[in-house]
Amino acid sequence: MADEGNIISNLNLDEQGHGGPVPNGEDTSPAIGLISQYVKDLSVENPNAPESYQWTEVPEMAVDFNISARVIQPEIHEIELKINVTSKGSQGTAFIVELAYCGLIGMRNVPEDQAHPFLFAEGPRILFPFARRIIADAVRDAGYPPMMLEPIDFNGLYMQQLAQAQATAEAVPAGNA
Repeated sequence: MADEGNIISNLNLDEQGHGGPVPNGEDTSPAIGLISQYVKDLSVENPNAPESYQWTEVPEMAVDFNISARVIQPEIHEIELKINVTSKGSQGTAFIVELAYCGLIGMRNVPEDQAHPFLFAEGPRILFPFARRIIADAVRDAGYPPMMLEPIDFNGLYMQQLAQAQATAEAVPAGNA
């Protein structure tokens, strides 16, 4: 007998947790899912090759990232994770990798106070390992050892930015009397 997993469809639970069909067959429970993910833009610059392969100085690595989200359709959002990696030394720039990696997220019946944290913390956490692999491969394909980015605590960063925004809002005077 095949394991069919836990399939719950068109159920509406009452106060006692008993289920029944949802009126008119409409599903009103919250749902979030990853529809697809893709490279939106990838740029690899290797401006000083092949000379840069001979440099012995350990380069300085700068990693910048930015997260944005936008509505594509009422129940579909795009999360864009931009990552820029630059390797520089005293002799010049070894390489620059710029990646815009995106995911399409389906969201239905999700309140805004739950959608925002998903779009700016949990969604990027899901996308990051794939973007990390693309950057490692791009650096390797440029002729350098693969660069493995450290994991990023997107949930912690999100909470930190919320606290910072709240502190800024409290510090701004409400107006003149």
